Amino acid sequence: MSPKATVSPQIAAMDMAAIKAAGYRAIICNRPDGEGADQPSFEEIEAAAKAEGIETRYVPVESGMVTDQDVAAFGQALAEVQRPVLAYCRTGTRSA
Repeated sequence: MSPKATVSPQIAAMDMAAIKAAGYRAIICNRPDGEGADQPSFEEIEAAAKAEGIETRYVPVESGMVTDQDVAAFGQALAEVQRPVLAYCRTGTRSA
């Protein structure tokens, strides 16, 4: 999307070293825990990110149901974290 913000489909804990190597300083998760049987929990992503020195925020958004509150919460998370930031959900659409 820009040099300061990128969106992605679902990431995994094992992706964290590559995310750090790509220069990302923060991750925002827009996917609610338990949405898919095969997705890692935010807790797992957060622990792996913290081990790499990457900030995280959890701003879950229900698929197809983006509200004004969701947009405001995402904006707040963006204001709080260092850049560049990687935001993700199942496909990247909600994060975009």
